Amino acid sequence: MRYTTGLTVAMAEPGKVRTNFEYWLVRAVVGFFSLLPRWLAITFGRLLGRIAYALPTRLRRTGLRNLEIAFPELSRQERKRLLRGCFDNLGRLLGEFSQFPRFTRERLREMIDYDEVGLAHLRQAEAAGRGVIFLTGHLGSWEMLSFGWSALEYPISFLVRPIDNPRIEEMIEARRTRFGNKAIDKKVAARAALRVLREGKTLGILSDLNTGQREGVFVPFFGKLACTTAGIATLALKTDAVVIPTCAVWDAKKRKYFFHGDPPVELVRTGDHERDVEINTARFAAAMERMIRLYPEQWLWIHRRWKTRPDGEASIY
Repeated sequence: MRYTTGLTVAMAEPGKVRTNFEYWLVRAVVGFFSLLPRWLAITFGRLLGRIAYALPTRLRRTGLRNLEIAFPELSRQERKRLLRGCFDNLGRLLGEFSQFPRFTRERLREMIDYDEVGLAHLRQAEAAGRGVIFLTGHLGSWEMLSFGWSALEYPISFLVRPIDNPRIEEMIEARRTRFGNKAIDKKVAARAALRVLREGKTLGILSDLNTGQREGVFVPFFGKLACTTAGIATLALKTDAVVIPTCAVWDAKKRKYFFHGDPPVELVRTGDHERDVEINTARFAAAMERMIRLYPEQWLWIHRRWKTRPDGEASIY
């Protein structure tokens, strides 16, 4: 299952007919939303999110199970409130994403506020000529984070896992890269990602998805071991990049996006590379968890984050 700008499309190995059908379906939905004024596109997107929340689907069951793991102290009603917020956020993301071709730099400047503390840390890294990793996740509007940054500051590279339908992937990438961003396929990312960081540039990485045991290590996440990508720690240790936890969340009071930035995560080096990867991956997961706890209603709770289990442990879902 892939999560694409709030619109979830199940992709199998598509033949040509299936590929074209999926493409025209997604294009019709996104195209319809793109014709609407922004406020109406968001309204319709949020409405779809509420309808999706109300349906007794596996996504809803997964979300409630995840919230039970992450917040055992909350009542069932409080967990449902957070899950409604998750679906609402996905609907907003769909509405906003549909508007990307129409946004100007001036309009984006009106829509976005920066975290001055986090920005100061970033400026220090830039001045030192060090590569920067934007440690982020499916929190708030992850599409707006890279898109808005490229329009208001400078283009970045970001790792993506392309969806199986190449026509849909091409359509989505055209929107994401409108202001110069560069997408790097995660499956062949190592050399390109190293080059970006060694040249003192910025690389965005979504760090919060479940990972297979071959690519990840088990570290605590909301008090339970979660298989987490080891690639970020490997990149950071090889390049001495500055790792800055960041996200773009919707501020309902100001009716703007807030680009939240935490202080850099200091790298730990013990001399044992394998141990260093595990320790730093745990530190990155903890940084991601801290941001999610600040904005819990805007995280992707419907993802099976704890799907991969240590050998011999029963499935959580």
